[in-house]
Amino acid sequence: MQGVTASLDTLPKIGAPATRALHSAGYQALRDLAGVPRAELAELHGMGPKALAIIQSALEEHDLSLG
Repeated sequence: MQGVTASLDTLPKIGAPATRALHSAGYQALRDLAGVPRAELAELHGMGPKALAIIQSALEEHDLSLG
């Protein structure tokens, strides 16, 4: 299913505030988020439950997960 899997080289589409929060914290790509504690990301301003769920789902496509 080409084109369905999220790329490890970019961030998934999670909305501008959550994307800005990740960039400000130094996360530039999905691969950077593997193993990061969910609670740590939840503390970022602009990062909500929906964005966290999208990130987790995208990581799971690559057999990865949040910490």
